[in-house]
Amino acid sequence: MTDLLLAATHHLLFFGLVSMLVTQSVLLSRPIDASALKRLSGVDRGYGMVAVLLLIVGFSRVFHGIKGYDFYMHNPWFHAKVGAFLLAGILSIWPTIRFLRWRKALKADPAFVPGEAEVAGLRRIVRFELLLIAVIFVCAAAMARYGGF
Repeated sequence: MTDLLLAATHHLLFFGLVSMLVTQSVLLSRPIDASALKRLSGVDRGYGMVAVLLLIVGFSRVFHGIKGYDFYMHNPWFHAKVGAFLLAGILSIWPTIRFLRWRKALKADPAFVPGEAEVAGLRRIVRFELLLIAVIFVCAAAMARYGGF
């Protein structure tokens, strides 16, 4: 039962993570106003929390799941999946920093609006994170079916 609960929680968190990235992408595709800035900050905060929970639950599956530690440690697809996740996490630092700065600038000046070039850059980063999510899905499918190349 533990393995089922861990797997279900892992999948639900992952879909939550995807939905937050899609939300960020959509918000960054529209004109940015005070309301959008506040939503971006909130969604990004949720994204961070879900990412941390996803790592905790994911590694709980490694140590407490039915497949066991050896399956994961000797599976190159698992390592590729974790690598893609970590790269997405590292990339997400830049948008988080920008959203925090925008929020601070908005508090100082209620008419603050970020520049279009900056918004476009963040939009590209978020969309690249979504591409990495697709890589993670492929690696997860391969990982479940093949122990190696």
